[in-house]
Amino acid sequence: MKLEGQIENSQRFYSDVFDLEHFFAKKQLVNSEANAHRIAVVENCFGSSGQPLAVPGRVLVGEGVLTKMCRKKEKPRQFFLFNDILVYGNIVISKKKYNKQHIIPLEEVKLESLDDNDQHRNGWVIQTATKSFAVYAATSVEKEEWVAHINKCVGDLLRKSGKKASETHAAVWIPDTEADICMHCKKTQFTLLTRRHHCRKCGSVVCGPCSNKRFLLPNQSSKPLRVCLNCYDILSKAKTNHNNSADTYNKDGKLRNRFGDSSGEDDSDEDDEGINKSADQSHDQVSLESVRVYDKKLSLVTYI
Repeated sequence: MKLEGQIENSQRFYSDVFDLEHFFAKKQLVNSEANAHRIAVVENCFGSSGQPLAVPGRVLVGEGVLTKMCRKKEKPRQFFLFNDILVYGNIVISKKKYNKQHIIPLEEVKLESLDDNDQHRNGWVIQTATKSFAVYAATSVEKEEWVAHINKCVGDLLRKSGKKASETHAAVWIPDTEADICMHCKKTQFTLLTRRHHCRKCGSVVCGPCSNKRFLLPNQSSKPLRVCLNCYDILSKAKTNHNNSADTYNKDGKLRNRFGDSSGEDDSDEDDEGINKSADQSHDQVSLESVRVYDKKLSLVTYI
């Protein structure tokens, strides 16, 4: 269905006129048939492996392929930017079927740009309290458009909710390929028999003996997670100081503070979806046509 004002085969986002609030007020974007259809298509591509995405007030802002830095290597992932969440998944059949759906609330997201180097260009880190990872676009234009649109959606959400941006973010994991020896003891060399582990607090690649402690990181999991010895010492001291302070308050008749709890994924080192900052493969295979974004009039599908 072609809507009034539709422009086909455009090569940009039209960020200068991107204004979701205008359309929320007019109820043209949220309640449009085109928006509902686009969301339904995304749901269908994930099938039974994904969660329902159609909720009142949700808008599909854009979609595209980005190269995500995973624990062992970089991998192409399909990303969908909504006005309140960021969704991504594995590509089974391009534009037809995806699995392993991940949903990130945009209110928790903070972006950090990455400098270009000989191996990787056009990258940035997506940070949340539970998980942080690097992604790379095919061109600098794609990067600018993605970052601008994500920040716009995050800013709108925080302004409407009155919430403050999160100041606590999970560490970005150092990829396996960047560590031949333990980053803690500087002695243990990794081999087929001596496996790598990741500290859930700082993201360092460490050996088993240097990461044989676990500590509760409420933002990441309800279970104690693997941490390196250095982080364990720091966290333990902080907890001791916290408890001593809480005991003092108890003597004054005040409630004792407690560390919070939250749910999270299990801390498996075998998870290829682990967090990485860089990897050893090039991201140049990502096509320029890999990103689609819908403009402010909802009638436009643009390509960069």
